[in-house]
Order: sequence, then C-alpha cells, then structure tokens
Amino acid sequence: MDANRWYSNNGPLNQRFQEGLRARIAVGHVVCLANATLGLVLALMAQKPAKGSLCMMPSWTFAASAHAAVLAGLVPWLVDVDLDTQQLLPEAAIQLLRQAPGKVGAVMPVMPFGGPMDAANWDRFKSDTGLAVAIDAAAAFDSLTPSRVPAVVSLHATKALGVGEGCFIASDDGALIDEIVKKANFGFANSREAASPALNGKLSEYGAAVGLAALDGWTLTRAAYQRVARGYCRSLASTSGVNVQDGFGERWISSTVTVGLPSDSMETALNVLTQARIGVRRWWGGGLHRHTAFEHFPKVPLPVTETLVATQLGLPCWTDLSDEAISRICSILTDAMTAG
Repeated sequence: MDANRWYSNNGPLNQRFQEGLRARIAVGHVVCLANATLGLVLALMAQKPAKGSLCMMPSWTFAASAHAAVLAGLVPWLVDVDLDTQQLLPEAAIQLLRQAPGKVGAVMPVMPFGGPMDAANWDRFKSDTGLAVAIDAAAAFDSLTPSRVPAVVSLHATKALGVGEGCFIASDDGALIDEIVKKANFGFANSREAASPALNGKLSEYGAAVGLAALDGWTLTRAAYQRVARGYCRSLASTSGVNVQDGFGERWISSTVTVGLPSDSMETALNVLTQARIGVRRWWGGGLHRHTAFEHFPKVPLPVTETLVATQLGLPCWTDLSDEAISRICSILTDAMTAG
C-alpha cells in the first residue's frame, strides 16, 4: 500500500478480496464496504423504495437492522418470526402485507446468529411483489447461499471472518451491485459528478489486506469454530430442555453459541453462570420493540419473539476456547437447570 500510495477507492487489495469472496460463495458479484449497517442502508437505497414507506423486518434482530432502514428513509415495521428458524419467512411476509398499516416499500429478512436461509424463496418474493428486499446476513459468512436479493454480511471483528470493521454485499444481480458501488462512493459514476443521493461507504485497503489474510486462514478458523460448536453440542446433548439451531456445528458454524433453554430456567441459569464469572448474553435487548429508539414504530403482536427473548442465551465462544472450559460451562448450566 505504501509503495503504491493506494489506501482506498477500490484498490488492488480490495479487488482481490472481493474476488476471493465471490469465488468462496459462488455468487456473481460482491462489493466490500465500510460496515454492515452502511451495507444495509445502501442495499435498500439502491433498490429505490418509496421514501417514508414501511420496511417490514423482524423485531428479533440486532439494532443495526432498524437503524439502517431509518437511514435509508424508511419506517421499520416490526413483525414476528417462525419459531423453528427464528426467521421471517417469505410466506409469512406475503400474509403480513395484507394487514400492513401503510405502504410497504421494502422487506429485511434476517439470518439470526448465522442460521441458514433459503434465499431463493426471497428471490421469488421480490419478483412476485416488486418490493425491495435486503437480507441482513450479518453473521452468515459460513451459511450464505447465492441469490439475486442482496445479502449483507458483516466483517466486524466479532464475526467468524473479521477485518475489524467492514462488510460485503453478495448478489447475482450485477446491475444492483453496480448501483450500490456508485452509492457507496458519493454517487460518482465514471465522473466527479454526484449523480444521485449517496454516502461514503468504501472499505479501505487496510481492511482488505486483513480480509485476504483471514480468507487464507479460513479453513483453520472454521475448523476451530466447529470444534467449539461440537463441544457444546456434545456436552449439552443429555441436558433436557436445551437445544441449538438446526445443523449448528455440522452443516454451518458461527462466531456465537446460542442455546435455547426452558423459559422458567433462564433467570436461574443467568444468575448461576454470572456468579461463576462466565460471560453470557441475552440477545438483542429483548427485541427491537423494546428499544427506546424503535418503540414508537408500528408492530404486530410478537408472541414468538417474546418466547425467543425468554429462552435464547448466548454462551462464551472463541476459537481457542478449550474443551475443558466448554465442559465446565455446560456442567454449571446443567446443574443450574436441575436446581431450578
């Protein structure tokens, strides 16, 4: 970078990183950007939903999803999810459109904790409805499958493939990716004229360099996360009432371990694990509808979201977490549930 004096603006390292990601996912087009929140903003803006229209999204997601919709000029409309997948499914979205409290301009499905999604179904939804669709695939680097609908994958330091701050958007729709690229660079398109509303969302060459190194080591990184995931699944297999997402540790991995507990065991488990100085996390602040910034947005009844809030618990997860530590964490959790 120093020799070339090239630190940003789609430099050679960025181009190599994008090509590496494109080949890894087997998708037609990839653009790397500064972070996933901006990525979601740009993925929505590029599809030109009507300003002020509703963006249907699950309440069961991270705050960035709603912030991105607001920054794109939309109004989050908070809806419920399927209990088994923890996702907003396209067939449910079709039904929800019939009870929308206003004009719907976009839908933002989410892949919670990196769980797989049949993105082809969202391609059909987009084609059938004409609505903008952007998939929040923040944690789904390992499970993402190609589609025309843009999927935004986080490259934050906490993710399985991390560069510090960054993201990429994957899509088989080349024209859409070209529009996102333009909107991520001040609206410039082969000139210095800002041709449309835009922002600065580019990934630096520094981020791309870290990304290339991370891709080189991905096989080992994935194996390390898989060992941790399998360790948890093995240690908790005989604990009644505890479950993990389907296929976790076998078909796909993530940088988080999230387990489902019986709702009446949650508080006891939290207290016992905390007293044992084991870091745990209740995810997503109880759903978007509980955040001060979003509580005024329209919503439907959220019984499944409330169930997930009461049952889903994040456990420690990093690549060199020892088997002994995993066994101890699971033993404490099991004892807490038994005591509770």
